Amino acid sequence: MANIWPVRLTPLGRKAGVSGLGCYKMIPPVTGIILAGGQNTRFSGTNKALIRVAGRCILDGIYDVFSELFEEIILVTNDPIQYLEWDLNIVTDIFPIRCSLTGIHAGLFYMNTPHAFLVACDIPFLKKGLVETILDGIEPGVDIVIPETSKGLEPLCSLYSKHCLKPVEQQLVKQQLKIRQVFQKVRVKKLPEPILRKADPDLLSFSNINTPEDLARAEHIATCTTEE
Repeated sequence: MANIWPVRLTPLGRKAGVSGLGCYKMIPPVTGIILAGGQNTRFSGTNKALIRVAGRCILDGIYDVFSELFEEIILVTNDPIQYLEWDLNIVTDIFPIRCSLTGIHAGLFYMNTPHAFLVACDIPFLKKGLVETILDGIEPGVDIVIPETSKGLEPLCSLYSKHCLKPVEQQLVKQQLKIRQVFQKVRVKKLPEPILRKADPDLLSFSNINTPEDLARAEHIATCTTEE
């Protein structure tokens, strides 16, 4: 028997000639996946998900956005005990390889929906509107909806369909660990920067913490935002 999924409706604007009625696009349910399995070598081994920016844990900010959008939230980590206080599903990598692709694989393997919005755990300024813009890119036959800015593609702040599981798995078996290689085997929809900036004018959703300098910059941004 085919699965029957509840849907989320997103407004597309008004129907021509019909006053007061909105035109809606049906979006299937999506799982929110947080990747928290990195080695953090450039941050002295510190768990970046638990770093505080302006006194607040990065994971708390991501979780708040996800809890408003997704009924199922999965966190992929190889150190589950650190995350027991959060109300989410904790899973570990299936392949014994430390890279982002193994985290993507685990999230896609365990999710119970046709699509997943996937994000790295070190993004302190994830905007709900930006996530919704990416979700609105879902359409039949598209396997990945990925933001593209002047700095390039953002594979760790993107939407993936369950159909990506097999290609990802095949790459891991062959020890091909680059995420971009998956794009050659599935249908990809790129979202250009002007569309992204409508929801996140400064594209802060893509700012991550890799070094102490990044953290200092994030603290400055958070302080400026608070003072505005």
